[in-house]
Amino acid sequence: MCKVCNICKKSVKMFSMVVGLLFVVYFWNLDQKVLGWLYKQVNAMYDRKPVDIKF
Repeated sequence: MCKVCNICKKSVKMFSMVVGLLFVVYFWNLDQKVLGWLYKQVNAMYDRKPVDIKF
């Protein structure tokens, strides 16, 4: 019975940690901030590439 209780405690602890982490990401809009930063980095990388076709 003790092993079952330990497994339940660990699963509840992990679930609460995941929910807390997801709440922090949602509250501060961190996913959009990271994607915005990544978008700027990718655009800078492609702007440095030489262009084959001139319009």
